Amino acid sequence: MAERGGLKHPEIPDYAPQQAQEEIARGVLLVDVREQVEWNAGHMPGAILIPMGQITNRLKELPRDRDIIFTCRSGNRSGTIKDLLIDDYGYTKVHNLLGGILAWQVADLPVVR
Repeated sequence: MAERGGLKHPEIPDYAPQQAQEEIARGVLLVDVREQVEWNAGHMPGAILIPMGQITNRLKELPRDRDIIFTCRSGNRSGTIKDLLIDDYGYTKVHNLLGGILAWQVADLPVVR
């Protein structure tokens, strides 16, 4: 079961690592908003990299008709991106990975290095 979304948008669920993994297996897009150096140190299988500072210039890569889970190191940057896309660009199918890659690793889920 998905968890309540962040404080700003509790109506849109966020996901704990295991839940996110299940959603990704069903075809949800996973977008990592960390920087290239962080990505190179390890990232989640199937993720695409769009650093936080590039999101608004790369909106065409973010489909509106498909769920997207955003991730970062701890969930802060990805939560900010979720809110930005909802508030400023009208996205409705965006979610945050709670705890980011740190929580993913604690859950002993795979990381590509």
